[in-house]
Amino acid sequence: MAMEPTPQSRFRRHRGATGVIERVLLVFIPIVGAIGIVDVFLFFGIGVWVQQYLAVLLAIVLAVIPLIAPASKRGPRDRLPWYDAVLSAAGLVIGLYLAAFYPDLQLTLGFITPERVVLGVTAILLVLESCRRLFGWALVIITVTFFLYARFGYVVPGALYIKGIPWERIVTHLYIDSESLLGIPFRVTGTIVLAFIFFGRALFITGGGKFIGDAAMSLMGKYRGGSAKVAVVASSGFATLSGSAVANVVTTGVVTIPLIKRSGYSPHFAGAVEATASSGGQIMPPVMGAAAFIMATFLGIRYVAVVLAAIVPAILYYLGVFMQVDLEAAKRGIKGLPSDELPSFKRVIMDGWIFIIPVLVIIYTLFILFLDPDMTGLYASGSVFIVAMFKEASRISRRRLLAIFEETGEGMLDILVIAGVAGLIIGVVFLTGLGNSFTQCLLELGEGNLLLLLLVAAGAAIVLGMGMTVTAAYIIVVILLAPALIQAGMVPIVAHMFVFYFAVLSFLTPPICVAVYAAASIAGSAPIRTALQAMRLGIVAYLVPFAFALTPALLLKGSPTEILPIIILAILGVMALSVGVEGYLFCNLNWFKRILFIGGAIGLLSPLWILRGVGAAVVITLLLIEWRANMPSLAGAGESANSVNHSV
Repeated sequence: MAMEPTPQSRFRRHRGATGVIERVLLVFIPIVGAIGIVDVFLFFGIGVWVQQYLAVLLAIVLAVIPLIAPASKRGPRDRLPWYDAVLSAAGLVIGLYLAAFYPDLQLTLGFITPERVVLGVTAILLVLESCRRLFGWALVIITVTFFLYARFGYVVPGALYIKGIPWERIVTHLYIDSESLLGIPFRVTGTIVLAFIFFGRALFITGGGKFIGDAAMSLMGKYRGGSAKVAVVASSGFATLSGSAVANVVTTGVVTIPLIKRSGYSPHFAGAVEATASSGGQIMPPVMGAAAFIMATFLGIRYVAVVLAAIVPAILYYLGVFMQVDLEAAKRGIKGLPSDELPSFKRVIMDGWIFIIPVLVIIYTLFILFLDPDMTGLYASGSVFIVAMFKEASRISRRRLLAIFEETGEGMLDILVIAGVAGLIIGVVFLTGLGNSFTQCLLELGEGNLLLLLLVAAGAAIVLGMGMTVTAAYIIVVILLAPALIQAGMVPIVAHMFVFYFAVLSFLTPPICVAVYAAASIAGSAPIRTALQAMRLGIVAYLVPFAFALTPALLLKGSPTEILPIIILAILGVMALSVGVEGYLFCNLNWFKRILFIGGAIGLLSPLWILRGVGAAVVITLLLIEWRANMPSLAGAGESANSVNHSV
């Protein structure tokens, strides 16, 4: 069977009957998800458990991955091996078995029978094998470690000691229990995340992606360092919709990174800008990727509450990135892009204003009508289809419609597999009581010192998150680390947001910083050097979580009179931090002034008013000194610009 040439795809795609089966399975992923969200069968008086819809999704995912994802890099890509066909059929069976018999299985959850054990073992192995094919061994090894702990926890000394649980009970529980394989991560991913992935694909295929890129180019391109600023704006917009930092890097980076390099930035700086901006999309409202939806479900609060809490830290993050890009451009004398290379903002808006409507639909349905996020995603997707009808170039033909469904299905494979693996880990944690034990260990390690506990949790979150998606990293760190922070006195949403930030930072922090590796490969730069530059650009994200953990007003917790001064001081702190890190304001700064700026910034972000006052005094004094010292040169530059304008 000949294969279609897809050199840039990590998946093999077949022609003939196998290719038809692949495409049908991928198309059915968003269809089944939409049916589950709307609960179509309820209109006919038929009650269907949400887990039955999810089990059908599981069946499709486990059936399609062996067909399109080779077992190894050396695996055949021009034909379908017999063992992949067997694995595909097995995946279909174990998922459809759950879908067909789920109500009865729940009523007899405690029964351990041979067929349940066999199916449970098969399900777990297929989920792990799918994870290995898509992401490598790292998450598989972590998951197997949890399994071994559940079985042999009696050999672990101290607070983590447990009685060993028989294998039969472990696999049956993980396969059938509603809080394991088909638990919260899979439930949120198969409904809410699926709806927004579908929305994102529909928006991009109809021209919304081009509109975002052109709008960013027309707004930012003319300013100094404009190419890098375009990347910051465009990548943040793409990443918050795509739900994947790495996917965003490889999608937008092929355009933005060469553009940044051509403007005069170094290759490692260009790669770092793209990696930092794309990773920040995971913390940027209103969508924030999959992890934020799971956070709302874990906390039992509306997604709107998560978005509101995330607004100020996200603004501070991108303010820091934007300022450093601007200061680097000033330091290197990098000017804006030529006007003939920039699209007209007026023309961009005239041509693409219809794509603003779906975003307004999200805001209206989510923040005013307070609809559930999954229904919001469907309404937003529907609005894309409607507005696309009014522009000939955007109209959805049959080919485009199939592409939207198929690309949504393909885009969901990674996230659903990660959600399944995360469900297995959560199932083990609940079965063994590991969460409580780990909490006690962390509290003992923190010795009653909240700052020390935060440092331990931050380091653990980065390490645990390395090599994984943001969703998987967040789920693992939140079940192991957040309970300790909450027990130490932190508000639950603050604790969750804290570990969430450091899970995101695992994408920028060496040695396993997958977003940076993706950007460095496009930029042609050294990965570690690119990673160190990305850490500098994203330095705000390393400090702001400590700031809002100790001062929840940054998450809009408190009265307006408490919140506003804290936000103003934090903005000043981020600006000072950027100046200190880049070593430039109106001119190059010596090391002593850089240290003072950084020290003042830390004071402004601290929880103590006396330190905030000292920090403000230091930063404002330095700003005035630098302004007075550089006034003559600044005035001269302004007069030169005026004379040039007059001569023109």
